[in-house]
Amino acid sequence: MRAAPFLPLLLAVACCLPLSGPASALAAPDNAAIDAGGDRKAALAYPATPRQDLVEDHFGVKVADPYRWLENDLRADPAVADWVARENALTRRYVDALPGRDALKARMRALLSHGRYTLPRKAGGRYFYGYNKGLQNQTPLYVRDGLDGGQRLLLDPNDWAKDGGLALAEWAPSPDGRRLAYAVQEAGSDWRTLRLMDVESGHMLDDELRWVKFSQIAWDGRSEGFFYSRFPAPEEGEAYRSANRDQQLYYHRIGTPQSQDQLIYATPDRPGLSHQAQVTSDGRWLIINSFEGIDPRREVHVAELTGGAVRPRLLVRGPTNDWRLIGSRGTTLYFITDFQAPRLRVVTLDAARPRRRPRPLIAERRETLAGGSLVGNRLILAYMSDAQTVAELVELDGRKVGDVPLPGYGTAAGFAGRDGDPETFFSFSGFVTPASIYRFDTATRQSQLFAEPDLPFDPDNYGVEQRAYPSKDGTMIPITILRKKTLADRAIAAPTILYGYGGFNISLTPGYSATRMAWLEQGGVYAIANLRGGGEFGKAWHEAGRGANKQNVFDDFIAAGEWLKANGFTPRDGLAIEGRSNGGLLVGAVVNQRPDLFQAALPAVGVMDMLRFDRFTAGRYWVDDYGSPDNARDFPLLYAYSPYHNILAGKDYPAILVTTADTDDRVVPAHSFKYAAALQAVDLGARPRLLRVETRAGHGTGKPIDKLIEEMADSYAFAARFTGLAIGARPD
Repeated sequence: MRAAPFLPLLLAVACCLPLSGPASALAAPDNAAIDAGGDRKAALAYPATPRQDLVEDHFGVKVADPYRWLENDLRADPAVADWVARENALTRRYVDALPGRDALKARMRALLSHGRYTLPRKAGGRYFYGYNKGLQNQTPLYVRDGLDGGQRLLLDPNDWAKDGGLALAEWAPSPDGRRLAYAVQEAGSDWRTLRLMDVESGHMLDDELRWVKFSQIAWDGRSEGFFYSRFPAPEEGEAYRSANRDQQLYYHRIGTPQSQDQLIYATPDRPGLSHQAQVTSDGRWLIINSFEGIDPRREVHVAELTGGAVRPRLLVRGPTNDWRLIGSRGTTLYFITDFQAPRLRVVTLDAARPRRRPRPLIAERRETLAGGSLVGNRLILAYMSDAQTVAELVELDGRKVGDVPLPGYGTAAGFAGRDGDPETFFSFSGFVTPASIYRFDTATRQSQLFAEPDLPFDPDNYGVEQRAYPSKDGTMIPITILRKKTLADRAIAAPTILYGYGGFNISLTPGYSATRMAWLEQGGVYAIANLRGGGEFGKAWHEAGRGANKQNVFDDFIAAGEWLKANGFTPRDGLAIEGRSNGGLLVGAVVNQRPDLFQAALPAVGVMDMLRFDRFTAGRYWVDDYGSPDNARDFPLLYAYSPYHNILAGKDYPAILVTTADTDDRVVPAHSFKYAAALQAVDLGARPRLLRVETRAGHGTGKPIDKLIEEMADSYAFAARFTGLAIGARPD
């Protein structure tokens, strides 16, 4: 779920030993025909799912957990593997018969069949960047010697595995551009294996670093090695389940085995803390950020890199506030912080005198400060205004130079750079325009196009409307509505997918999706609600949708659905909802609270059991936003909306397609398994409740393009079937 400081969610845990369900109790579904094109004459025959007589006491409340055995790893428990196979077989038969499914798949392939670049990174006069020709499962990495040099293939992860299941994840060239450190991601897992290569020759070095997760790759200034974060090796069979604790920061010197890596920083007395490294662009200072949850609250240490022993000293005690290093000059460190500034400001700290208080540089203002960097002799600061990016150029004394010219309405990202070099790159994308890459010079304030995609459609045919609607308590919630202009011109209500997230200070800003475009092309409407719990309007907006305030998020989403129908965007029986990760929780919760409002629901990789989420992999980090199920104050709040525990038997539920992946070690698939089993166990009406489990895939990153297309074709064909969208019909 979250991009900074790391990705422990969604974006976005030692277990009690679960009991296993007997394999003999799993019965195959019968062979009743599945009429995906019309109403079923008989209910689907779901796989028989054994129930355990398991009831636990939570602060005096008796809570049943009949499907605890589905928490077992399907790689080790044949009963779970058999159940998942039967669920997948049923879902496959159903979705393959959906009208328009193949047409959607074909169109998604066409919409993705254009070249796509990632942001270049400059090191030692070389430029490194990713380039995907269109339908390559994984994006290869290229290098140029000089800005106008010839493009040379450096790494092609498509050659690593026949099924595309090995991906190039994080990568970083050494400051001199001679070496490349890169992470290999297998089957979408959050675990990484770090490797090294010689850039000039393309020769792979023998270095291999394992059990790396939620880590930066921070090279020292001499290009002799780098800092990285790792966890202790998990117990056999627990790599995708056990809680991630006791992260440590190491230094690896090129050409040495991992066993000789130097431990730089660890907190064995506080095993809940995680640690990440940054090195200033001049190579002089190591900054260590320590945090214990998903919140941007950090403790900061600093160490001078002299080539000798690394001795971290406390710079900022915490974790209490957000501290994000955006550059340095000499001993002056530039930070973005929410210390005494809920919408953030820029301050400086003295690396040589860590005990000095921060010096204010750029004050907090109405817009939320989203990011920044020191490039050349100036700061680039990105502010969020009405959920889009506004970038400004500022002198190092805090005086504004002017705005960074952006191409229009959308989201700018990037702007990485270094002190003394005015060159930087940024990407810019909108809701109906894929990302283009621009080169910007902070000295001349001139930008030039570096790369842009060939569009297989005309974006002028689509409208982007920003509106606001009242939530249950009267709070006005922004919503963006995407649809063909002809629908708006004729005031035509059309089948709609409503998307939301609402958590972890994550902002939903303009960004392009080829699979979403396929829905819009068919005449569908797509709406994105900026719910409370996100980061669009600063700390107060986030606080209003977390912990004891989580119900506000669900109320905001329900109100969005009601507003879309009442105001002529969506027909009475034409609303589907979609959410991923924390958004999957959102979808599960609101379906239980208002099953009558929605015709279809697409909860993907969702957090569905709010009483056990903190026991697996990265789940412990999420206590910041959700609260702890082991806390007597938080338990009733979590229990009240937990999707798994609040399914209403006897109510007419929407059609639900639950999606997850077998190697998701961010939100373990047991959440979706247990939720789907509970849905299928009771009478919720005639519409289907199906489970789709992707193989050799994880929470989302690293997923091959072909698997992404298959998943989204299934999901949107399912939504179309129950909202009435006719696939193949393209209204003018």
